[in-house]
Amino acid sequence: MHLTKLFFVFLVFVSFNAKANEAIKWLNQEIDIIISAYKNNNLPNENKFLMVENTINNNFAGTGIAKFVAGKSWSGASKEVKKEYIKLFKRHLALNIASMMQGYSDQQYQLTNASYDEKNKVTLVNMEIFSDTGSIQVTWRVKKSKDRFFVIDLLVADISLVVTKRSEFNSMLKNVDYDLSEFNKKLLAQNESSYQKIIN
Repeated sequence: MHLTKLFFVFLVFVSFNAKANEAIKWLNQEIDIIISAYKNNNLPNENKFLMVENTINNNFAGTGIAKFVAGKSWSGASKEVKKEYIKLFKRHLALNIASMMQGYSDQQYQLTNASYDEKNKVTLVNMEIFSDTGSIQVTWRVKKSKDRFFVIDLLVADISLVVTKRSEFNSMLKNVDYDLSEFNKKLLAQNESSYQKIIN
């Protein structure tokens, strides 16, 4: 291989590794924020949830995920209905994460490695969560936009959170003839019920 080409390949490799390592460092900090809250037994459940919600709102590509999950109901909805739906979806996502964290009992985790997908401009960060019964493999799909990272999907044992939510919501939307306005009412009621279970 020509020396110039070899040097170019080396620079690309270093650049990809730098992006991957940067994503690992960022994700590690954000996960630790949530875990520290659930390690604090003196912190009320309301405060724990607020920390989860703030972290999700700041670090997940909530609007893009919400739009994808809404499917064909998105195009026929008004601007106001879409805005309300995005708000409700972000809260729904935070409630889901908070519900999972309720079972936290000091399990350890490790961000094992990361790879950068140049074609899709996405970093895949692999994580292993350890417990007494074994371990769970998790992959975070992270994208950088405007000099900061956002989570665009989460795969648990190769099952996509975003795809699962789209399927789940599609069943609910079908019951209201894909009327996003009517769906918002159902999602609001579901969120309120989930919130009460989490804080009590």
